[in-house]
Amino acid sequence: METPLPIAALLLAAWTSPAWAQAPTGAADIRHGRYLVQTSGCNDCHTPGYMQKDGDIPETEWLAGDTMGWQGPWGTTYPANLRRLFQQMDEKAWLVRARQPMRPPMPSASLRAMSDADLKAIYRYVRSLGTKGQPVPAYVPPGAKVATPYYDLTPKNLPAAVAGQ
Repeated sequence: METPLPIAALLLAAWTSPAWAQAPTGAADIRHGRYLVQTSGCNDCHTPGYMQKDGDIPETEWLAGDTMGWQGPWGTTYPANLRRLFQQMDEKAWLVRARQPMRPPMPSASLRAMSDADLKAIYRYVRSLGTKGQPVPAYVPPGAKVATPYYDLTPKNLPAAVAGQ
């Protein structure tokens, strides 16, 4: 029995998605991931000296983490070495991690707002860079001694109504 052409076309459409709905692949996907990393501010924290040098850091040095801490009421956090981290996890694990809350100043709400396609592009770009650098220092809880330099993000001069919250 022959399948009528319209039904065959519908079946084919169900098995494939339109090009506009598919995540980019290969070099295009990596370029898109690079764009997202560069425009989303990932380098600001995860690449040492990036902000201080107004982005004038070779791409070969990007995303290797930093020993400069970020301290606030949450304790002291360090920007992860994404190049090492992404080599240790698969894409599926990255999608799960990117959707979880993270300590400040990581803008985890921004990651959660990204599409799976964007998160996959970031993952593929960072993986394409290969491993570089060392692990960063471990999280330091509030009040514990910090052995590294850090930025102090503790709110100051707050109005009494806000400080009491």
